[in-house]
Amino acid sequence: MPREQGQFAVNADEAGADWWRDAVVYQVYVRSFADSNGDGIGDLAGLRDRLPYLRDLGVDAIWLTPFYRSPMIDGGYDVTDYRTVDPMFGDLDDFDAMTADAHALGLRVIIDVVPNHTSSAHAWFQAALAAAPGSPERERYLFRDGRGPDGAEPPNDWESIFGGDAWTRVPDGQWYLHIFDPEQPDLNWELPEVRAEFEDILRFWLDRGVDGFRVDVAHGNIKAPGLPDVGYSSRTGRNQRQSRLLEGTVLPYFDQDGVHEIYRSWRRILDSYPGRMAVAEAWASTPERLARYVGPDELHQVFNFDFLHATWSVDSFRKVIDTALAEANLVGAPTTWVLSNHDKRRHVTRYGSGEVGLRRGRAAALMMLALPGVAYLYQGEELGLEEVLDIPDELRQDPAFRRTGESRDGCRVPLPWAGQTAPYGFGTGGSWLPAPATWAGRTVAAQDGVAGSTLELYRAALRLRRAETALGGGELTWLQAEPGVLAFRRGELTCVVNLGSEPVDVRRYGAPILASEPLDEDLLPVDGAAWLKPVPLG
Repeated sequence: MPREQGQFAVNADEAGADWWRDAVVYQVYVRSFADSNGDGIGDLAGLRDRLPYLRDLGVDAIWLTPFYRSPMIDGGYDVTDYRTVDPMFGDLDDFDAMTADAHALGLRVIIDVVPNHTSSAHAWFQAALAAAPGSPERERYLFRDGRGPDGAEPPNDWESIFGGDAWTRVPDGQWYLHIFDPEQPDLNWELPEVRAEFEDILRFWLDRGVDGFRVDVAHGNIKAPGLPDVGYSSRTGRNQRQSRLLEGTVLPYFDQDGVHEIYRSWRRILDSYPGRMAVAEAWASTPERLARYVGPDELHQVFNFDFLHATWSVDSFRKVIDTALAEANLVGAPTTWVLSNHDKRRHVTRYGSGEVGLRRGRAAALMMLALPGVAYLYQGEELGLEEVLDIPDELRQDPAFRRTGESRDGCRVPLPWAGQTAPYGFGTGGSWLPAPATWAGRTVAAQDGVAGSTLELYRAALRLRRAETALGGGELTWLQAEPGVLAFRRGELTCVVNLGSEPVDVRRYGAPILASEPLDEDLLPVDGAAWLKPVPLG
């Protein structure tokens, strides 16, 4: 029997250990969610205050981006202490109180773990800088001698995801590896001490009641033996590097076979805590290699970024969905669906400008929430927020912007809660990134209870997803449809998405119970989606 919102407090034994197979997870970019103390930065107390909003939205779990102690060079993905809260976000008491309230409201809590690298301000790395080449302190990271006369050239040709060389030289002449920013040195995961440290970090947070982990750069921990050259010298940015992975090239610093031994050990730890899970942020050269990250002896889920990259066409979405479902069936794991996150341009903007993008974004949400598996929502998509493209350069904080000109700041602008002017109720002291003047109509308060608003569309879809037993888990059956139309059945519910150029008569699919755009009698408009059920006989 489907549960109603807010009906129970989280308890793994009562609520089921496999909750993660068909959950809806809401990503909280903590710095941009809600500010409780007026310093312009979101914090754990602000999140705690807004938990009822997330309960009422209808999600099952929240995923928090890093809130650990950090210099915040890369938005918290540069960690100095994995077992404490950075003062800008609060303290461990704030985390415990937030987690307790979330559980009381029926929300599970997933947190980021960042194993590929630490901050350069981490005590381990500071000790490594102070120690001599070849010392145990340096062994925790990837220090190497340089090439060429006097070792003045980097040890190999690897490039940083954020642009430029992946190596930085220290005063004694050695170089250290950083696949991301120079202030994010890569750890040496061949060292048992590093593995033991992160196993202890997992247990620390599991003992505090977290329900799962999102594993950052899950494909990056192990490097190829000998750190061989890649063999090309072009300076490529983040998107091009990931495209190279998708095109079939196995890079020597990503997706090495040795990562799987790490996650098998992590799975044993997770299995000792009933109802806990982990999802990999992983990139691999083939779908088969990506599928290796999940299974009964490794991680529970892996993000399906192909869905996020699908273009607005029947062929693109159909291919991505079929491939993802086939891969999931092979390993017995649920498929994950993602439209936006803190690293990618918001899907409303990707799909088109202005109202076209918003209509398509709303339709894509209904499509995603009708698919089998797990849906991940990114904060603000339920408000129809677009990418903020005109942030002044001097206010941008993404480290990639300094090195490549690419910036992820536009999807990280703080949420608008209420009011006519920025920062729209985010806090009393401004916001760390500026919100656009056009967001007054996008606030939670402006959309709350308003029929047809994007917020109410998401609330209705999530209510129906809970009530319709065929949604979430189960099978998908494709239906014959008009050109430019995707149609699939989940139990008695049919989802129809009009990606074509003309309105579509949906009478043959059933009676609409929810639509992303108003229907003109029985016509689903272009760039619209609808959920339909059979018309009762008699």
